[in-house]
Amino acid sequence: MPISPAQCRAGRALITWSQDQLSVASKVAKATIANFEVAKRSPYDRTLADIQAALEAAGVIFIDEDAEGPGVRLRKAG
Repeated sequence: MPISPAQCRAGRALITWSQDQLSVASKVAKATIANFEVAKRSPYDRTLADIQAALEAAGVIFIDEDAEGPGVRLRKAG
């Protein structure tokens, strides 16, 4: 499941990352991230996978859509 712009913004917020930090971690241009997060542009699937992988490596868990909708949370420390 590709992540949504809202999940990307929320994931960054959970780990207090700027778009610049996500750009470095994912090796995706900041402009691409910015345009994705405001739904101006939908990146290639591989680019979305790179963004998602960087956020997951930092502790973000993406929750698939269910009756409540899609979401994000932090991985339990341990």
